[in-house]
Amino acid sequence: MRYVIPGGTGQVGAILTRGLRAAGHEVLVIGRSVADPALRWDGRTVGPWMDALDGADVVVSLAGRSVDCRYGWENLELMMRSRVEAALAVGQAIAQVPRPPGVWLQASTASIYPHTLTDTFDESASIGPRGDGAPGYWSYSVSIARAWELAQQACPTPHTRKVAMRLGFTMSPGPGGIFDVLLWLVRVGLGGPFRSGRQSVSWLGDRDLVRAVEHLAMDGTLEGPVNLTAPEPIPNAELMAGIREAAGVPFGLPILPGMDRAGAWLLDTDVELMHKSRRVVPRRLLEAGFTFVQHDWRSTAADLVTRADGRRVAVPMDRLSRSRGPCESRATH
Repeated sequence: MRYVIPGGTGQVGAILTRGLRAAGHEVLVIGRSVADPALRWDGRTVGPWMDALDGADVVVSLAGRSVDCRYGWENLELMMRSRVEAALAVGQAIAQVPRPPGVWLQASTASIYPHTLTDTFDESASIGPRGDGAPGYWSYSVSIARAWELAQQACPTPHTRKVAMRLGFTMSPGPGGIFDVLLWLVRVGLGGPFRSGRQSVSWLGDRDLVRAVEHLAMDGTLEGPVNLTAPEPIPNAELMAGIREAAGVPFGLPILPGMDRAGAWLLDTDVELMHKSRRVVPRRLLEAGFTFVQHDWRSTAADLVTRADGRRVAVPMDRLSRSRGPCESRATH
């Protein structure tokens, strides 16, 4: 099959490109920094890149500013605008090509569900408020996700099935992703729970990400929102314990209030990413017969550590005290 991935130059796009090519598929990546001028895209407008969609089997749109940044209002507005503009441009391109792709898989996020320490959400759940005890600005993440999905739904693509992939944290061994940062924290002795450690983490292993995308491409019964998360969300304390065990680090200091905000500032990110509790389950994928190979966190963490590049402690210097534009593109989810 021929896959086209607009916005595929980040972490998730790299995972999909490698995995899909290894499975024998043809993959074209569209983005700002690709080598082929015909595949370059500003993320907002239709241009020559749309020719790559003509006759393609699957479009996997990942375009949009990274959520991995400080959540000031300017950055939040950039996240909103970039996602909506990119989705509308992809939809316009699909509508214009003579042979539109059979399926459009649009990235969305498990952050569309509210913060909760108790409730579990599948695709049938209503999208409610930010959740008890959550800071007010967290509600904007829900608004961004809603607008992202609505932009896809608004595009008239009668010959193209549309799926909104509500992605949890994608765990991979490569540099730049969330697992890379968490493994570094473990190895420098800061691998304890974040605050109480009770907040749930909805995660997805990199191998299951590729397999789930293939399943969504082939299963014509799946349309609309689909959660892409492992079947069992886990508490943050269990997440960190699994990484410590896999890395052979017996103890980790907890990240206490104040430490988390200082660390987020140094790493140029936001505390919401690790403090928002997401209990999300992939009901529709499971009902469609998809089987997860990375369903147990401890075995997955062991595999990720084994595959990680090197085992020495390395400070992610590119993330510390750097000057850059707002929410510069980086690995997402």
